[in-house]
Amino acid sequence: MQQSIFHRLYDMYHHDVFNFLYYIVKNRTAAEDLSHEVYIRVLNAYDRFEGKSSEKTWLFSIAKNVAIDYFRKKQVRDKHAFTAFDWETEQLVSHSPSPEQFVELSDQLRQLLEALEQCTGDQKMVIIMRFMQELSIQETAEILGWTQGKVKTTQHRALKNLRLILEQQDGKGGDSL
Repeated sequence: MQQSIFHRLYDMYHHDVFNFLYYIVKNRTAAEDLSHEVYIRVLNAYDRFEGKSSEKTWLFSIAKNVAIDYFRKKQVRDKHAFTAFDWETEQLVSHSPSPEQFVELSDQLRQLLEALEQCTGDQKMVIIMRFMQELSIQETAEILGWTQGKVKTTQHRALKNLRLILEQQDGKGGDSL
């Protein structure tokens, strides 16, 4: 792969790839590591890129696969970590965001991200790609290996689900005031 092609891809898309991965894994360090993994795979595979999709779509397909691999590996590590955990010497660390991290987010974005966690994995992926990464339906379909119809249906169901969750959250907040 020519160095100039790699630099062009990196310069054009590294923020988008990082943000996509960050929304998926919700961990800045992991997202940075996964972004690097994406570009390692790009270096190794660019000579096989056939141009059947845009480079952006191809990159996001790689990022999606890297995220899936991350969760598979994490699931295996988490399963074995419990048995190897030394309760007397190890500290328990919460993986949920700290109060300071929540304050940094706007209330609306925080509510949306919390609601998004209650959606299915497919719905979450489509919402992130379509609205946070501003990918088209066609690009999202190509990345996920779906039809455009499936993307539209999943998006519709996700939006309906998010609306319901957010209305329930608003109802709870209003009753407590």
